[in-house]
Amino acid sequence: MSLKIAVAIATAGRREVLADAIRFLARQTRQPDELLICPARPEDVDPACLEGFPCPVRVVSGPIGSSAQRNALIDASDADVMVFFDDDYLPAEDFVLETGRLFADHPKVVVATGKVLADGILGPGFTHEEGVRFLANPSPDPDPPSLSPTFNAYGCNMAVRLAPVRLHGIRFDERLPLYGWLEDVDFSRQLAPHGDIVQATSLRGVHLGTKRSGRSPGKRLGYSQVANRIYIMRKGHMSPLQALTGNLRNIGTNLLRSWRPEPWVDRRGRLAGNALAVWDWVRGRVDPERILRF
Repeated sequence: MSLKIAVAIATAGRREVLADAIRFLARQTRQPDELLICPARPEDVDPACLEGFPCPVRVVSGPIGSSAQRNALIDASDADVMVFFDDDYLPAEDFVLETGRLFADHPKVVVATGKVLADGILGPGFTHEEGVRFLANPSPDPDPPSLSPTFNAYGCNMAVRLAPVRLHGIRFDERLPLYGWLEDVDFSRQLAPHGDIVQATSLRGVHLGTKRSGRSPGKRLGYSQVANRIYIMRKGHMSPLQALTGNLRNIGTNLLRSWRPEPWVDRRGRLAGNALAVWDWVRGRVDPERILRF
């Protein structure tokens, strides 16, 4: 069965990073049927990087915020499968090809996420050149490609079957604003009753973890780390234990590292945001959208 596959990228404030990612995407052995870009602002896309791309390309307009931009991308396409990439994700050259095979061979799969060979989000981030080298020289994997259940997709590389999304009116939650912390968890769990959520080791790539963000530094991100989990838990898409352990992990890490913060992380700002969200929670006023008023 031939599936129409769209690659969709929501981006904000990283014009050069996006341009590098799009040029790299042109290497796919099986090109997507369309490439859709939704920038937070028109100037976030360099038109020159789209010239000569080997499949149809469209720039889609939408409200600012990862969730809102991803919803705009869904609305703009009639594809069977949409592959969401972060603007700093470099997929292996067979990613789209393997995505088509996976969704054709496994009709019950509604969401798939791949194997991240290296993730710069855990440190200062990788340059584009470093990411390319990771892909060119991956560590040997002794096991054959596999498919395994997972609780949620990782938003930097997230392939979604759009039929159930359209049928059940599933959306990325726009009450998780700006960076949309954990919107991938919430979206995955909305789809969970309608099929399988899997990790596929045949879908490989590198997440650069670029720190130049157009979304939510410091206090805003710290507030979202706590408030978004509470909100998602109340929706029933995360257990109380998951919310508690995740919040304790983020707060503990920010507290310990605020004494000697990494140069690329505003730990004290995040800790201040964490504390404010906890205080709002105690008062019954925690609200993910409060970061829009900071």
